[in-house]
Amino acid sequence: MIDSLQALAFSVQANPNVYAVLLGSGVSNSAGIPTGCEITRDLIRRLASLKKDTCEPDPYLWYRTRYGKEPDYAELLEELTKRPAERQQLLRRYFEEDRTGGIGISKKPTAAHKALAALVAAGYIRVIVTTNYDRLLETALTEHGIVPTVVSTEDQLEGALPLIHTRCYVFKVNGDYRDTRIKNTPAELDSYPVRYNELLDRILDEFGLIMCGWSAEWDGALRDAICRAKSRRFTTYWAARGHLGDKAQRLIAHQRAEVITIRNADDFFQALQNHVESIEQFARPHPLSTEASVASLKLFIPDPKCRIQLGDLVTNTVRSVIKATTSEGLSAESAPKPTTESVTARVRGYEAACETLLAMAVVAGYWAEDEHHEDWQSALRQLGHIAVKDSILPRWNDLQRYPATLLLYALGIGAVKRMRLKFIGSLLSVIIRTDPGIAEPAIDALPPSCLLREGNKSMKILEGMSDRKLPINDWIFSALQTHAQRIIPEPDQYRLAYSKLELLISLRWLYNEITVREGDDILMLPGAFVYWPEGKRALQEVADSLNSEGEESPYVRYNFVESVDAGMDVLEVFMQNIQYQQWRAK
Repeated sequence: MIDSLQALAFSVQANPNVYAVLLGSGVSNSAGIPTGCEITRDLIRRLASLKKDTCEPDPYLWYRTRYGKEPDYAELLEELTKRPAERQQLLRRYFEEDRTGGIGISKKPTAAHKALAALVAAGYIRVIVTTNYDRLLETALTEHGIVPTVVSTEDQLEGALPLIHTRCYVFKVNGDYRDTRIKNTPAELDSYPVRYNELLDRILDEFGLIMCGWSAEWDGALRDAICRAKSRRFTTYWAARGHLGDKAQRLIAHQRAEVITIRNADDFFQALQNHVESIEQFARPHPLSTEASVASLKLFIPDPKCRIQLGDLVTNTVRSVIKATTSEGLSAESAPKPTTESVTARVRGYEAACETLLAMAVVAGYWAEDEHHEDWQSALRQLGHIAVKDSILPRWNDLQRYPATLLLYALGIGAVKRMRLKFIGSLLSVIIRTDPGIAEPAIDALPPSCLLREGNKSMKILEGMSDRKLPINDWIFSALQTHAQRIIPEPDQYRLAYSKLELLISLRWLYNEITVREGDDILMLPGAFVYWPEGKRALQEVADSLNSEGEESPYVRYNFVESVDAGMDVLEVFMQNIQYQQWRAK
């Protein structure tokens, strides 16, 4: 049986940014940040000292004997300090590093904080609600290069970015210890401002919940918010050490929560992080599986008796890609607001799902004969056809075709290396259904400059691509380089093959769009050949073929240029655009 922690890890990995985390004081305890009970015990000692009395060995027993009731953390604070500013100064010593050996010692982020920050950095967690006053979580996030949006007061909430626009949102419902408006007393903990309740209602409605280190004993307003939540879209997980009280049990029953018994918060979050990372790695095709598929491909291609096996191999690999890329974690419907992290994670997720197919494709592009073309045309058609689902944000819908673009380029790079222009032409002619009722050739649907309705430049949001002229083109170049090494081990030759492929795509797109004649503007799909030195070399190779072979040139025969004269006119304009790096995109 899969235990609750493993089930949670699978859910987090498959549904990035779907779960919010609720942290209580137990998460900070191992850092020397005392829990409410420990602070209560220390406050009783201070009270006893003021009365010239001793409360040891049992401060709680002393308080019950002296006052005839159970000690209460919030009530003690209210008795000892009459003003919020006084409470804030009294509590400060519990949350800052104490080098004198007092109740607080290290005050450094714990293993739990660090593991949670790692999950945030990896794009799995975005929203964290905490009752803690300390800043250990913020410190851990900063150490991972994340500057969170932190809300601990009403005025901060007023000016904060919406949840969907932030990489990490930390909602400190009881305040920050450095602010005098922290909530301690029963009245303060039992009632939140209207804006707080609205935000909590939204979080609890739209996100699953992972709870740890929270007893539910003190925070009445937070308990009420959980009780108001009616959504059951995602499971609530409550990581608990030891027995939970009646108030927690009522919430568990209300949420139908899964209780995960833990030794401590550090172990829990470290285990969750490790499980998620392991599942992520396992989701990628196993290297041996990829190598076996490539080896089988090489055996099947030259043997006519293996046509059926070859077709089945390609079909089954494509089906596995479609299954992975249309899963809940990568579907257009489940996509979050586009950010550098979310878009980069989505693109890398597609690439991971396509690893085996791309490794096969570069080899197939190099070796495939005419009788094999239909298998790969069908593969391209199937991958292109999956992008027909509705999404509020067009970018996510358009990116569903990104695996088809990767396949086109992987096949094309192999084919360019052996000058199989007929194969490239057949791939660019494949009809792709890009929207319900709309079909167009691959040359109009799959090149990077055609992929997104928002335009290629919108993908500057990809990690490391903010200063690139053609971010998707450059990204694909890097993404396919390892696969291309199977047939093109030399980096300069790979760059040349990539430049030539993008030149051929631009030529074919132009051939499809207009008939070149005097006075017409010559458009082009921009590609890396525009600004790489290898682009000039690729252009010269095409020009040499037109000059030496005339109308028998494969560039004319397979419809990359209309004629020798028209082709030379186009190449001259392209060369000018390369020289001045000026072009007009589609």
